[in-house]
Amino acid sequence: MSLVAKAKDNIRSQIERQGVQKLRFYAQLASAAISVWIGIQFYLWVRHIQTGGEGWNIPRPPGVEGWLPIGSLVSLRYFLETGIINEIHPAGLVILVMILLTGFVFRKAFCSWICPVGFISEMLGDISDKIFGKRIVPPKWLDWPLRSVKYILLGFFVWVILFQMTPLAIKMFLYSDYNIMSDVLMLRFFTDITMFALGVIAFLFVMSLIIRGFWCRYLCPYGALLGILGVFSPTRIRRNDVSCINCSACTRVCPAFIKVESVKQVWSDECSGCMACVDSCPIKNTLVIAGARKKRFSTRQWAAAMLIVFWGALLMAKLWGPWDNSISQEQYIQMMPGAEKGQYGHPGMDGN
Repeated sequence: MSLVAKAKDNIRSQIERQGVQKLRFYAQLASAAISVWIGIQFYLWVRHIQTGGEGWNIPRPPGVEGWLPIGSLVSLRYFLETGIINEIHPAGLVILVMILLTGFVFRKAFCSWICPVGFISEMLGDISDKIFGKRIVPPKWLDWPLRSVKYILLGFFVWVILFQMTPLAIKMFLYSDYNIMSDVLMLRFFTDITMFALGVIAFLFVMSLIIRGFWCRYLCPYGALLGILGVFSPTRIRRNDVSCINCSACTRVCPAFIKVESVKQVWSDECSGCMACVDSCPIKNTLVIAGARKKRFSTRQWAAAMLIVFWGALLMAKLWGPWDNSISQEQYIQMMPGAEKGQYGHPGMDGN
């Protein structure tokens, strides 16, 4: 290949790499916009219910159940034991299953391509880079203990829900008044936020400006679960140490602080599949995303497959079910005063 041809090939590859990161940004932006729209629609629906069903009839958006991970995990156990899809919040179960599925096949791609919290975290990280003029990497003696926190939180929820709760307790929780109104109670957390909760959010905001991805890296149980699944994923980033020129470009752009230049395969549970390292590599086919039997995929193919699988499955569930819950508008209207008065306490997860 002539030098001119090589130069053209490198320029073409660079344009393609930049296009993939733009695709990721727009995918994140679209996901965040969908979440905001669902939030607005849900708020208007709650206001409609609070008036006893008067005025403009806003349909309840089932996608809001994606923000109820604990109830969805309980629903998953109930489904695995009985084969019955909980009809109270079925969309939450569908969303959870698809997050877990994509977490296994595409590693933690949900975190870096779809999750609205991950998108906000990245934006705050970019602001941090501009404020400090560099990316702050926490020391190992602090980083490792803090990273264990999200696994402790995950372990607590898994132990209580999957092992400690009895089948009867699972069923009682799913069909309790608390679970029926859990989406409304979640909204009230934000509309009637306490000073303590506001302080916690402010703390996380500030820490995310200091350490990139503070919530995702140290506290998110979802991230811990997807990280574990990602370790066993059939797809991973591989490095050709023969053609690698050790320029450190991949390590510098990695939001998870993984030293990509030092490994042949990225096994880390912190890898979110953002493809930033692959896209930053100046030498073609030195960093690649590969599946079983080392079959290679372009970052565009990998990203397109992940987005189509996730959003396609949700669209199918929305069109053909299971998606909408079985709670009538009349029942919501009847139960709304109790939710506003705080009558629906958490039924507990002590197995009784």
